[in-house]
Amino acid sequence: MASQAGRATIQQIGRSDQDYAHPMTDDATTDTAPRADLTGWVRTPFTGGGVTHDRFERGSGPGVVLIPELPGLTPEVLGLAEHLVAEGFTVAIPSPFGTPGHEGTIGYTLASVSKVCVSAEFKAFATGAHRPIADHVRALAADLAARTPGPGVGVIGMCFTGGFALAAAVDEHVLASVMSQPSTPFPVSRARRIDPGMSAAEFDAVAARAAQGSVCALGLRFSEDRAVPRERFATIAAKLGDAFEVIELDSSPGNAAGFAKTAHSVLTGEVRERDGHPAFEARKRVVAFLRERLATPATQA
Repeated sequence: MASQAGRATIQQIGRSDQDYAHPMTDDATTDTAPRADLTGWVRTPFTGGGVTHDRFERGSGPGVVLIPELPGLTPEVLGLAEHLVAEGFTVAIPSPFGTPGHEGTIGYTLASVSKVCVSAEFKAFATGAHRPIADHVRALAADLAARTPGPGVGVIGMCFTGGFALAAAVDEHVLASVMSQPSTPFPVSRARRIDPGMSAAEFDAVAARAAQGSVCALGLRFSEDRAVPRERFATIAAKLGDAFEVIELDSSPGNAAGFAKTAHSVLTGEVRERDGHPAFEARKRVVAFLRERLATPATQA
């Protein structure tokens, strides 16, 4: 179902009155989130924006920068990365925090959160702020664009890094920004809930590119996710208008897919690879969006 808010298109997936029903299955391949390891990924240091982080790269075709969610480059983030490679993209993953390949345990996640909260590179609580990590992502995107086919690249950010994908769109090489559950700045006040996650100058620059048709953005969130307030998407919608598409997955009590009220990771932890599953359908839309913007032919079934 589509509606208009701030001229942005909002698609709601998985409402209780829609036809998806959570199946009873013993198939572990469809009842758990996709996972992968670091096998086959090429690790090199990359310096950009005044900082150096390891970069993991694999694949062929148009480029996509995938910024890990907290706590880092986990097996579930790698599961998404492998899917993008299989769909025909060259994927570059910066590793700005955490230990690559480490399981996303509660203790490990809390340790990662405590580190990024005090880092000047991320400015986890600042409003209207320029974040140095955005400079690094822009440099990585420009480097990837120079080495891959297509008119430019896409950037995907998730959770803590969701907004960095849009901030990266200041750079002319970024044609598609995917913000999955963007939670920075942490929404502990109204000012932070409505904040787009970048400086006013960056937001204006992205909006100018969007008005010219040079960049489009896709935002994803669960309906009950307090870490990703609707107000933030409303701020972005008011600025970008038709260049901003929103997918909201129903996580309200009694939702058809059985999502918990705490559901958060749209493209990783909540994905179940079966047709009709709301997060699976959302991931399909992300791939289609990237193909549309990067002029990539669909892989043949």
